[in-house]
Amino acid sequence: MSEILPKNWDIEINAKSSLFDLKLREVWHYRDLLILLVRRDFVSFYKQTILGPVWFFVQPVITILFYTLIFGNLAGIPVDGLPKPLFYLAGTIIWNYFADCLNKTSTVFKDNAGILGKVYFPRLIMPLSIVLSNLIRFAVQVLLFIILYIIFVLKGEQIVPNIAALLLPLLIIMIASLGLGLGMIISAVTTKYRDIAFIVAFGVPLLMYATTVIYPLSVAQAKYPKYSWLIKFNPITAVIETFRYGCLGKGSFSWELLAYSIVSTVLILMAGIVIFNKVEKTFVDTV
Repeated sequence: MSEILPKNWDIEINAKSSLFDLKLREVWHYRDLLILLVRRDFVSFYKQTILGPVWFFVQPVITILFYTLIFGNLAGIPVDGLPKPLFYLAGTIIWNYFADCLNKTSTVFKDNAGILGKVYFPRLIMPLSIVLSNLIRFAVQVLLFIILYIIFVLKGEQIVPNIAALLLPLLIIMIASLGLGLGMIISAVTTKYRDIAFIVAFGVPLLMYATTVIYPLSVAQAKYPKYSWLIKFNPITAVIETFRYGCLGKGSFSWELLAYSIVSTVLILMAGIVIFNKVEKTFVDTV
């Protein structure tokens, strides 16, 4: 009589124990796939282009030239006494990282429906790969910011970083978490209601004008005190203002506003995890 031996499985797929269960051990097990997706997203950005990776610099340079001409010179919006290109670039690279994470994460289910329906892997890898590939672009654009900073210092501008610059790792985690959390919420909703994708497409550029990318918070509070709370309590505003204040030494900084932004970010990320986990079970049937 043959004896039935227990099988040693390489992988066991189990149901999640709770809506907050991210199965991070499984994500680590599939880290090679994560690295592959990050590389794919990064390379596909400039593949078959003439300028290649130079586009990482061209886009923000053209943007800050446009902002300097239109908002800085023609509209004459004050920039807290900072050099206009540096002021706009500081806000632009933070905003671009958030917007790229949000836009691409919000369509991750739809864009990868063919892969997700055929093979199992932790679904969280998809939005994580987007956040990490955009983090590489963000790092490249921070290099551009440092180069521009050195140029203005050599020209004699009084720009001195302060201790708030040490908060940069926290700011990066916050902006990545905001993009990831909101993206997961929107991606979960768009599996059933595609209308949300259209709202995101034109809503994200409009949201930029409710964030302190092209003007400082001090100007919004001075000129529009009645409505400035909309800008002040936008969680991204505290990140941009802290980044400018820490790296350039001028602007507004508030521990209370930063704490509010941290709490908002945590709540949005938790909501994103819960909704993502809930929809993950059935999205293949609806996407």
